[in-house]
Amino acid sequence: MSDQLIRAISRDGLIKVSAVSARDLTERARQIHKTLPVATAALGRLLAAASMMGNALKEEAASLTLQVKGGGPLGTLLAVSDHEGSVRGTVENPGVDLPLREDGKLDVGAAVGNRGTLTVIRDLRMKEPYVGSVGLLWGEIAEDIALYFVESEQIPTACGLGVLVDRDQSVLSAGGYLVQLLPGAGEETAEALEASLRAAGPVTELLKADPDPEALLRRALPGLDLEVLEKRPVTYRCDCSRERMERALISLGREELRSMIDEQGGAELTCRFCDNVQRFSREELESLLASC
Repeated sequence: MSDQLIRAISRDGLIKVSAVSARDLTERARQIHKTLPVATAALGRLLAAASMMGNALKEEAASLTLQVKGGGPLGTLLAVSDHEGSVRGTVENPGVDLPLREDGKLDVGAAVGNRGTLTVIRDLRMKEPYVGSVGLLWGEIAEDIALYFVESEQIPTACGLGVLVDRDQSVLSAGGYLVQLLPGAGEETAEALEASLRAAGPVTELLKADPDPEALLRRALPGLDLEVLEKRPVTYRCDCSRERMERALISLGREELRSMIDEQGGAELTCRFCDNVQRFSREELESLLASC
């Protein structure tokens, strides 16, 4: 089953939810960046969160960026989603390897760190993007996403994210959910949701049993009468192109381009989000220099 994202609302109008299955796109990220398991888990969690948050924007050509700088050995993590929920991302140090936690799980919190910030950038194609930031408390990403919604947007939120890595380091399951209370929801509703989500168990086990994100929601929130608003495929998608790389070279300026021509006789650019490599000959660089 290909990766999918679902959005729904309770029929009483008190709860909105979204969930995503992200095994394929997380595996694609692993292959591109050659991540070791703890980096795969951290980046996969961030990609799933960005997918759900980006899909909620809806404005055509809008995008959402999640940046995590936690002070841990993984360095900066970045995930970018389009308005449909397809994503791309990077991790600064993909080869980080840490011992497992005492419970046998990957130590994502230690790898990410909790001495920095989670930054959310919503670009709605207006004059200035909306930028919000919160201090990291855990580094496990899901809890920090929930904290962001509570502190920055005053939306009570539960977030579950997970990536299960196989013995050969490939991705077995990945994805997550966002559950948010809408105006009018009381303490009793919040407590019932918390109990249901706690009883449901880890996201990865739910997705391993059934990769359908709708099944994840119905198992995590049994008894909740949901109206599905949207269900769509999502992928690892990068919008890089040769034309974008040409503009990047031009933006370096005449002096840098001339130095590149004289010293290297050409250029090779690799997209930081995907494995797209573009080579530019001396003649092509000369042509770009002439257009500056």
